[in-house]
Amino acid sequence: MRFKDKVCLVTGASSGIGKATAMAFAKEGGRVVVSDVNVEQGERVVNEIGSIGGKAIFVKCDISKREDVEHLVKKTVDEFGRLDCAVNSAGIAGNLSLPTHEYPEDAWLQQININLTGTWYCVKYQLQEMLKTGGGNIVCVSSAAGLVGQPENVPYAASKHGVVGIVKSAAIEYATKNIRINAICPTAIETPMLMEGRRKLAYNPEAKEEAINHQRMKRMGQPQEVADVALWLCSNQSTFITGHAMAVDGGAFA
Repeated sequence: MRFKDKVCLVTGASSGIGKATAMAFAKEGGRVVVSDVNVEQGERVVNEIGSIGGKAIFVKCDISKREDVEHLVKKTVDEFGRLDCAVNSAGIAGNLSLPTHEYPEDAWLQQININLTGTWYCVKYQLQEMLKTGGGNIVCVSSAAGLVGQPENVPYAASKHGVVGIVKSAAIEYATKNIRINAICPTAIETPMLMEGRRKLAYNPEAKEEAINHQRMKRMGQPQEVADVALWLCSNQSTFITGHAMAVDGGAFA
């Protein structure tokens, strides 16, 4: 019960890593704010948390819209009185595979607006509340593509590298304010975004096999394995860690 009575906000919480993280916070006693653009699935997660005796609310939020993020954080504080932990998991991977010189501007801007600007909005407003209450923990879900290039998806790599830049910069700024800010950089995790998204691994056995073989463990990661890292980074078990971009990679970068 590491998060008993802590207020824990998770974006992108209707599925995948975000859902696993929201459920994990609830199981460890956290009061959870489930946020996503998908209302139906988000409310389903709230119901699942309720079924295990947890406390949660759903707040719809498109993180690329500043006013949505501002409302999300305000609603969190209005409902629970404070904000202790935030895991910013919302993001998209795009649906195009094209070399940089052919990549369309609108598709570039969509990923930058959601993955990069949206994450900055989240961190900005989360910090404002944590400063009022004397501290907190923020974890941003970046990607392996935040550490190395991703061919044929330049906006994703650029935006996820940018997320690491946000984390490192903010971590320095608030290191003496009892606020820790870290990033998680997963490789191939078995989530709807990866299985149904750009490369459609669920329907492309060759692409799935390639993803599996890239991991030294020769398997894909599971959302819960990433959620476990997020909770550890938000807990009192990692109190001397800030500004870190942690690979969750099955040994891929070893």
